[in-house]
Amino acid sequence: MGERAERAYENFMDGCNCAQAVFLAFADRYGIDEKTALLLSSGFGGGMGRMREVCGAFSGMVMVCGMETGTADLTDGVQKAINYQTVRRLAEQFKAENGALYCRELLGLTQKAMAQEGAAPAERTPQYYKKRPCPEIVRAAAELLEKEFGD
Repeated sequence: MGERAERAYENFMDGCNCAQAVFLAFADRYGIDEKTALLLSSGFGGGMGRMREVCGAFSGMVMVCGMETGTADLTDGVQKAINYQTVRRLAEQFKAENGALYCRELLGLTQKAMAQEGAAPAERTPQYYKKRPCPEIVRAAAELLEKEFGD
């Protein structure tokens, strides 16, 4: 396991949401300060605003992928395709490793459980960490990025 994967795990355990944990572990590579990284990735937690859609750890991966393979040239179709291909490859690897791409599936949430959830994040207690796969998923996401882009 690489240093960034461990950093992502620790970020989550320190209170970051899944997207923040992953993106913050790589932000220094791009000259992005901690506050900016946390703000940019904050809305992706809980499967995008705790709606339990695309996993926040994967969203953090997509943000890193954009920094690595994205383009600011709006006419560069070749680089856009490279970025999209990389995101797709990483999505397949993420799904193969974790079983799903969606937060609700990763957490095994029923429709009833989701209907009872609100926007407020759950309190980070020892019981929270025992029943959530999130810390390990965050670590796995960062490991995939380290394999793809180096540490």
